[in-house]
Amino acid sequence: MIAKVGGKKTLKLVHRDKVSFSSKLLHHNHSHVFHARMQRDVKRVAGLVHRLSSGSTAKYEVEDFGSDVVSGMNQGSGEYFVRIGIGSPPRSQYMVIDSGSDIVWVQCKPCTQCYHQTDPLFDPEDSASFMGVSCSSAVCDRVENAGCNSGRCRYQVSYGDGSYTKGTLALETLTFGRTVVRNVAIGCGHSNRGMFVGAAGLLGLGGGSMSLMGQLSGQTGNAFSYCLVSRGKNTNGFLEFGSDAMPVGAAWIPLVRNPRAPSFYYIRLSGLGVGITKVPISEDAFQLNELGNGGVVMDTGTAVTRFPTVAYEAFRNAFIEQTQNLPRASAVSIFDTCYNLFGFLSVRVPTVSFYFSGGPILTIPANNFLIPVDDAGTFCFAFAPSPSGLSILGNIQQEGIQISVDEANEFVGFGPNIC
Repeated sequence: MIAKVGGKKTLKLVHRDKVSFSSKLLHHNHSHVFHARMQRDVKRVAGLVHRLSSGSTAKYEVEDFGSDVVSGMNQGSGEYFVRIGIGSPPRSQYMVIDSGSDIVWVQCKPCTQCYHQTDPLFDPEDSASFMGVSCSSAVCDRVENAGCNSGRCRYQVSYGDGSYTKGTLALETLTFGRTVVRNVAIGCGHSNRGMFVGAAGLLGLGGGSMSLMGQLSGQTGNAFSYCLVSRGKNTNGFLEFGSDAMPVGAAWIPLVRNPRAPSFYYIRLSGLGVGITKVPISEDAFQLNELGNGGVVMDTGTAVTRFPTVAYEAFRNAFIEQTQNLPRASAVSIFDTCYNLFGFLSVRVPTVSFYFSGGPILTIPANNFLIPVDDAGTFCFAFAPSPSGLSILGNIQQEGIQISVDEANEFVGFGPNIC
């Protein structure tokens, strides 16, 4: 239950690069961070595509369950943190937000294997509200691939790169600012391995029943809103819960559900624009078909937006056509369209727009599609081809724009606020 139900509940949202995990951060240049971030992003996308491929079933195997959670700046992460309190009295912890995950978990003592995190490990013995979940509990039945040990419900989430978290399921109190939320089912991870450095765990905001949103359901009006602060800005973004957080003046589009992938938030994209031109791409390239394939997923855990190859190439070529005055540079990592802007104080580039079904058009800032990839003035067109028919709206393109998810009324809003 939520102790405070009136009004919206707001949390500060920070990029992982702003949280100092290690002195190693000082020794990594922009290029190193960028390449590590892109390597992680490729793994993340490969995992999503495999999870949503036609060969998968609605009930995923352990290795396909969950989402990729990786380290902070020294691993080139593109993910975002919130700070919440866990237990009674609350222990403050940094948690990664993930719109494509359906579980809340945190590293716990005793830890047979734990990675380094910024905050002290959470100790259930120090919390008056921690309560283990029995194997016969209805909550345990809702966990994919649940196990049982000494009468206690066990969970395991594994990731495509070999990282994992394993432990026991518990009911615990979470504190968001002055708002107290009791009896939230969380994973208490006693064995955790992989590139999770810095964060204490993960706050799953997906559409499934075990995510934070699924568990709170009607208590928050099935609604949340967030703004991912732009890279390099010395400000915080925000994450808000509750129907009161739904902004007036947003551009609203339908939220699409895929029964084969209930965790994910799909939207209807009808086309792409460069400058004043709508690129000639068939709307079919972005459609979710009756088998649950294709479509456009919004994902806070993926950095770079992907489009099916045919759509991406038409989009990229239109951008190249309108930037012939800029000096080109060699391809870098997953980006095939780059420019040498060393010495330029400013440049003029065409706008980039997303056309949504129903009419709304979202024009994104230049910082969201032409990004620096090294310290030598190389900037790249920050999109990439998808390895499948799936399109993914990544967090680079979401930066600085308020995005609201109204599950109850099945709408997604863009704007009007920025961060």
